[in-house]
Amino acid sequence: MTENNHSGRSLGERLLELEAEKKSLETIIESIEDGFIETDLRGNITRFNRAFCHISGYGPEEAHGLSYRKYMDEPTALSVYRAFNKVYKTGVSNKAFDYEIIRKDGQRRNLEISIAPIQGEDGRVSGFRCVMRDVTKRKRAENELMGQRRRLEAIFRSVDDAIVTVDTDLNVVEANDAAAKICGIQAEKLPAAFTCGHDGQCSCACLDIVKETLARRRAMRDYQVACGRQSAPMQKVSLSCAPLEDPAGSFLGAVLVIRDITRLTDLERELEQRHQFHRIIGKSHQMQKIYRLVEDISDYEATVLIRGESGTGKELVARAIHDSGSRRFKPFVTVNCSALAEQLLESELFGHVKGAFTGAIRDHIGRFQAANGGTLLLDEIGEISPLIQLKLLRVLQEKEFERVGDSRSVRVDARVIACTHQDLKEKVRRGEFREDLYYRLNVLEIRIPPLRERPEDLPLLVEHFVRRFEKKFRMCIDGVSPEVMDVFMKYHWPGNVREVEHCIERAVILSRGGTIGIEHISGEILGSIRSGRPAKAMKKEDEIRRIAQILEQTDWNKAKSARLLGISRKTLYQKIRKYQIAPEKSAQV
Repeated sequence: MTENNHSGRSLGERLLELEAEKKSLETIIESIEDGFIETDLRGNITRFNRAFCHISGYGPEEAHGLSYRKYMDEPTALSVYRAFNKVYKTGVSNKAFDYEIIRKDGQRRNLEISIAPIQGEDGRVSGFRCVMRDVTKRKRAENELMGQRRRLEAIFRSVDDAIVTVDTDLNVVEANDAAAKICGIQAEKLPAAFTCGHDGQCSCACLDIVKETLARRRAMRDYQVACGRQSAPMQKVSLSCAPLEDPAGSFLGAVLVIRDITRLTDLERELEQRHQFHRIIGKSHQMQKIYRLVEDISDYEATVLIRGESGTGKELVARAIHDSGSRRFKPFVTVNCSALAEQLLESELFGHVKGAFTGAIRDHIGRFQAANGGTLLLDEIGEISPLIQLKLLRVLQEKEFERVGDSRSVRVDARVIACTHQDLKEKVRRGEFREDLYYRLNVLEIRIPPLRERPEDLPLLVEHFVRRFEKKFRMCIDGVSPEVMDVFMKYHWPGNVREVEHCIERAVILSRGGTIGIEHISGEILGSIRSGRPAKAMKKEDEIRRIAQILEQTDWNKAKSARLLGISRKTLYQKIRKYQIAPEKSAQV
């Protein structure tokens, strides 16, 4: 009897434990945010939690016995039936099944449901146990994101500019349809390594700018280059490249945009008179021809000979050739051939090894080697000795040289541009310059006219230098007075642009702000005017007449008139008000 009592107590305790576990499980089921239901084989609900009522909109008294067909449309109900039937037949749970329900209030909600079979001791399926989650917000966000991506993809495909994205290892991740047309990158063959120059004639400028962006992690915009592909040898493109980052700021790579500007460039050449090209100032017919010539030859590897008087800007033209071509991201190295003796110039050009001569305490890399891959400018080429002429000829012909004191040849790939103010052809005739070197240098020739041959460029140069030194010396300069501009236009400028620069620098300093007057101009310039005497101040009537003539000539374009008068627009407006100059009155003055 004692044993029976003990067994009874043990059974009772066990029942209490089971009851406690049941309540605990029910508490857990009721506390979760996901909906929970159990159904019979017909899909009628036999058990549910509060979260299901919240999701479906049906109250507890309505949820019991509720069929799944009650809260979904017929196509969805068929899909759900198939999912439940599969679980019934296989006995395997179906996880993360998506479908749409219709709440009691008519709202549609997206659910994600997991279905598990309820099996008896004999292994037969007697019903289903389901856990469902409301994923409506997530689905909407996914749909919006998908729609946005489709719109972006449509834009990506439809734009005429080539768009190419690369990772940090220079692998192309994406490319639009235009990339195939402009630069031959096929979207269906991605991802692939970024290659440029696949047809043997491309300038490879795209690859250079992508590498620069990846190295600097900074955007580079509107670099105009000649593409030079075999299939499109005259193609001109504008390159822009920017770094790519994810929302967390991690560096992912770069996006390259390539715009075909061939037609635009051709139209600009025909329709637009450029007043500035790179750092060169000038709008004259002669300078327009130089601008076009620089663009045409910039991507060719032939040597260039630039001729012009001292101070005409030969180095600026050489720099423009370099910056316009495919070598723009490579070194631009300059050496003044007239500033060094023969032995020093040889060492400077070709380098030397340690002990080659007295004072050679270490190896020295020459300018040719420093310019490898880029451009070497040989300034005042007419001053080099016969020995240097011979060595230079070999470099140009064979692309190799020996350093001073070394017998080993060094290969080099540098484009050579030579400058001179001398008549090399006359030096050849006199036997002072090698004829074969002259023709090797003079493959492409550019002659820069002296300033006296292009006086229309003088007002632009004056304005340019006034603004430069105004900024440098932190002054406010209104411009130059009309009488000063008259003196400038009469002067022959033997020092060319360099002399203009020095003249304006001096005048800005002496003027200390305001307008540059005749008293700020050097006596040397004033004394060289045809009369031999300093120019007198212009009379009021003459100044009014001159301003009115320029305004009529430019159709009252204030900016253009100010440039021609050599004054700022602010000063011009002041004079127009002061003298009460008007379109109808200007013809009467």
